[in-house]
Amino acid sequence: MTDMPLPPADADDRRAIKPVICYPNETLPEAPLALYTTARATATKVDEVLIPARDARCFEVPAGQFFRISSVEGPQVGDLNLWNSKDLNERFFSGKTRALHGTHITTGERMWTSLPTLRPMATIVEDTLGWYGIDAYGGSVHDVIGTRCDPYTGNLLAGDPYHYCCHSNLTRALAAHTGMSLQEAEPYVHDVLNVFMCTGFTRDTGQYFMKASPVRPGDYLEFFAEIDLLGALSACPGGDCSSEHSSDTAACYPLLVEVFAPEEGALRDWKSPAINGYDRSHGLAC
Repeated sequence: MTDMPLPPADADDRRAIKPVICYPNETLPEAPLALYTTARATATKVDEVLIPARDARCFEVPAGQFFRISSVEGPQVGDLNLWNSKDLNERFFSGKTRALHGTHITTGERMWTSLPTLRPMATIVEDTLGWYGIDAYGGSVHDVIGTRCDPYTGNLLAGDPYHYCCHSNLTRALAAHTGMSLQEAEPYVHDVLNVFMCTGFTRDTGQYFMKASPVRPGDYLEFFAEIDLLGALSACPGGDCSSEHSSDTAACYPLLVEVFAPEEGALRDWKSPAINGYDRSHGLAC
């Protein structure tokens, strides 16, 4: 281990330089929340899926419908994957969603698809934990910074091949829903939206932290499906993630997914977003 280099004479001046936002988002297409709210008022429930504790299930939501993730029995966080139901290669892009909106997302913000399509796939229309904000530790809810608990990291850090972490849960659920083998399904599992999870980065070491989620039974996060969606949700083995994850120690509870269809015509002339308009020439003549 080498010694920490001595700071230069102008170190304080370098640190004092103000940051700039990498992706100013004022020009992002604005979600028509008023239209969605009006349409939602006409909607009726058409499906529901109960996600067992320490397990995952898939669900489908056609474009133009709504889906809600609810806490139903006790404080519980969930790991959410979304795909284009017609093309699993188009999936949720956690990193770009983070770059466009921030480390945690809430009402009016969107989940974006992977390159090269890069378009909205779901818009958050209601968040009962929207009051939480950012706490004294820098923590907030619904993060797009954690990847998902997985058996590979557990094996690396502790030699513990735990099979009911979110990565494995999502893999089993996708395989069961599509008929793929586990080996075929696993590459489609991707970085998640951590629903209800309270997380941030420590200020001294910059490490990812979690703390007890403020979620309680009756709380929910609701979305509008911008494209035809296949979703998979894992009820994390960490429960409310107040102490640990990837084990059978924490108290865990189910989560409920409900799907709602608005009345015909309620969305007026709304259309599903087109794929990104970049021509993919990448600097070479077509």
